[in-house]
Amino acid sequence: MGARRFRWVLHVDLDQFLAAVEILRRPELAGLPVIVGGRGDPAERTVVSTASYEARAFGVRSGMPLRVAVRKVPDAVVLPVDHEAYDAASARVMETLWGLGTVVEVLGWDEAFLGHDGEDPESFARGVQRAVLDATGLHSSVGIGDTRVRAKIATGFGKPAGVFRLTARTWFDVMGDRPTRDLWGVGAKVSRRLAARGIDTVAQLAAADDAVLVGEFGPRMGAWYGELGRGEGSAVVDDTPWVARGHSRETTYQRNLTTPEQVVAALRELAAQAHADTEAEGRAVSRVGLKVRYAPFFTRTLSRRLPAPTRSLEEVTAAVLDLAAGLEPGREVRLLGVRAEMVMPDDGADDGPDDAVGGGSTPVRGRL
Repeated sequence: MGARRFRWVLHVDLDQFLAAVEILRRPELAGLPVIVGGRGDPAERTVVSTASYEARAFGVRSGMPLRVAVRKVPDAVVLPVDHEAYDAASARVMETLWGLGTVVEVLGWDEAFLGHDGEDPESFARGVQRAVLDATGLHSSVGIGDTRVRAKIATGFGKPAGVFRLTARTWFDVMGDRPTRDLWGVGAKVSRRLAARGIDTVAQLAAADDAVLVGEFGPRMGAWYGELGRGEGSAVVDDTPWVARGHSRETTYQRNLTTPEQVVAALRELAAQAHADTEAEGRAVSRVGLKVRYAPFFTRTLSRRLPAPTRSLEEVTAAVLDLAAGLEPGREVRLLGVRAEMVMPDDGADDGPDDAVGGGSTPVRGRL
């Protein structure tokens, strides 16, 4: 169908997706605190991928170190990540959504945007929930908005298994007094930068002087944050197949890397894996990125545009190792990551700066 602007955008989000898939396979786990992460071993350096609502009640969150999560809930059931099972469950959900006769924009394993032009989007949303539940046994929450931003944020108010509508008329009543951190796209770092400018709430961000935001974040992102504070943005849903900008591979090491030789060997392996992913698509690499997390927990990212796009593993590896020359000597390394960004089908090589701090980026299909 392609890209279309709709009267209503619906954001469908599967509730506690990974944990829910595991509970479907093991019904005896229903009602128990379930944590999914890594290989299911809290002794390893890995993080929580998701947790059931029962575990979240104890403060367990995605991205939390698994060992910390288990300390919070000692009697939790800890399970390894099973990518194949989640891929299969996600595919069944998306097939169900595609069968509803509207444009479906898949955002990931467990969420998608849908378009709707009817007078009663709540009834349509409840029909979506029933269809997904009947087909897969999985519950979902649906946010309804007159923009993508409002639909996405509305979903959080509908969880679990509910429906919530958020529009221009209700935006400030619902969101105005909330901290900027509650906005989709505003993380901890951005919220701190806004707070330093005296902007703490969504309403304050919406009312902020454009010049202040542009001065802090630049002309593009500054304007975007202002729109975000007002909940503005696109109401387009686009089912055009997504094309990856790049592929990343990273590893958290059970024992810190302590020598340059260990780091080089690890980077060669990661570069080979990322390069293999790009080769599977038959696309040239135009930029490489390097991520390093020093012990105990300081992370740095670097990236560099290549002189010319290449499909050579040797050239990609050499560029990664060249970036690694900028790492701090003598510091123990707990995580390394390599990213290979590719030439997009409809453009030339990346035209960004030759060197940058901040790693590669993956473009979204359109502004939110």
